[in-house]
Amino acid sequence: MTAVDQPSEGRFVDREHRFPVRVYFEDTDLSGVVYHANYLRYMERARSTMLRQAGIDQRAVHEAGEGAYVVADLQIRYRAPARLDDALLVASRVVEVGPARVVIHQTVRRDALVLTDARVVAALVTPAGRPRRQPRAWTDIYQRLLWQGAHE
Repeated sequence: MTAVDQPSEGRFVDREHRFPVRVYFEDTDLSGVVYHANYLRYMERARSTMLRQAGIDQRAVHEAGEGAYVVADLQIRYRAPARLDDALLVASRVVEVGPARVVIHQTVRRDALVLTDARVVAALVTPAGRPRRQPRAWTDIYQRLLWQGAHE
């Protein structure tokens, strides 16, 4: 596969990661709008991609038996619907970092209109489900990405 054949990784603009998404028929419900749970899928893909691009190797930590991230808390607000064929942008910003968690604010937009925004707390847990400290290299990355401005 060439670079052109690879899935979109989005890109960082300053400290904000931007990930494009297209709405397909499978994403919509009977009313023709995006089913509410699919916004969570869009945000999950954007967060995972952001972390990978930033240098956080979740897979290596998981495969070494050291743990994995879980969504420990999620606050989401739906403001306006997305529809079939819409081009959306998921913007992700690190807004808080703790020893075992990271807080990421995400918005799903169509052009300048915010359709959905969420505050996601991801906690690193052991295979037994207990919180554990994030690797120092990860917290250093998060500190560099920490959003200094106010978020919506």
